[in-house]
Amino acid sequence: MGTHRIDAWPSPPEGMAPGLQVEYAAHAGDGRVGNALLSQTDRVRVWAVRLKPGERLGFHTHVLDYFWTSVTGGSGRSHFDDGRVADIVYAPGDIKHLTFGPGEFMVHDLENVGDTELLFTTVEFLDSPNAPLDLRSHTRACC
Repeated sequence: MGTHRIDAWPSPPEGMAPGLQVEYAAHAGDGRVGNALLSQTDRVRVWAVRLKPGERLGFHTHVLDYFWTSVTGGSGRSHFDDGRVADIVYAPGDIKHLTFGPGEFMVHDLENVGDTELLFTTVEFLDSPNAPLDLRSHTRACC
């Protein structure tokens, strides 16, 4: 995983499909990292990501330390701000922790490229080195 420093949100990677470039440019800097914000306290935000086969969670930006847990298994594809495309097979119970230093961030999307529903829980820590981003984009109902 690459991280970048927040000086200005980067332009979309050159090799990215034109439609994805437009979406990327519109949503770099958007802190809505799930379909539904399930809970928020002064310490954490808890998100659900639920994607039926063929659905995508559009581009969003991570600046807060967080972890995700795969509730279901399945196959996903993410496009990243450094031009990478990653295909990942998830198993129920998979967990990944990510941290970001001051000014660091990551922009990506997530597409369900499998034939089963993907469900993740993501927990962001609001006391991270970076301030939380605005939650700009609209999402569909979840869960």
